[in-house]
Amino acid sequence: MRDIHPTLDQLDQLDRDGALREAGARVDPVTRASFLRRAVAIVGGAAAAGVVVPGVALPGSALAQDSSDVDILNYALTLEYLEAAFYAEANARGALSGRLAQFAKVVGGHEDAHVAALQRTLGSKAVKRPMFDFMGTTSDPGAFARTAMVLEDTGVEAYQGAATNISSRDVLTAAISIHPVEARHAAWIASIMSSGGSSPTSPAPEAFNPARDMDAVLAAVRSTGFISSMPDAPAGGGVGAQPAMTG
Repeated sequence: MRDIHPTLDQLDQLDRDGALREAGARVDPVTRASFLRRAVAIVGGAAAAGVVVPGVALPGSALAQDSSDVDILNYALTLEYLEAAFYAEANARGALSGRLAQFAKVVGGHEDAHVAALQRTLGSKAVKRPMFDFMGTTSDPGAFARTAMVLEDTGVEAYQGAATNISSRDVLTAAISIHPVEARHAAWIASIMSSGGSSPTSPAPEAFNPARDMDAVLAAVRSTGFISSMPDAPAGGGVGAQPAMTG
């Protein structure tokens, strides 16, 4: 893991009520193990600087015959909600400037586009948006940058880990159209942090993207703190009942 990143323990600021863990629990054990080895957060992207990238949204029927794909994408959607809300709040509070402000604006648009694409793909099977409490991290440039780095880098790992477990070719096409955008986000925020003097580490220090142990990731997610409540799963969604969670 790069020196400029917060440690895995610092991901304990993301999911106080366990909403991400609950979403991940819907995926069958084999798929979940492979997925979570590389994932805590999934981040979104489809429209850089106002240019919409086509081919991300898929018809809901693409998922109708495979509950495993529904479960994986609902887990992704829960995490996309987190990312979109993080950047939306940072942009609304206006504490960022310069390169960080530009990053938050552009990537926030990407996150919104991914949320919309996943919602359209899942249709009535999409999970509802949780409520969030970012505990001041969106109002402090340093805390914002460190949190964004964790979310973006682990987002790359999440899509990488999920890809081989997706059954539908159409859904896989959507996922791999998102993955390289996530990598660009991660490199972008790493470059900002490096050039700002917070670390001498290169934004691309490794030839291969590392996996993460599932147990370590789940332990971090279990006690995280940004999701303050999680609504019930949609009726008739076909992915099992999701517990209501309160902050």
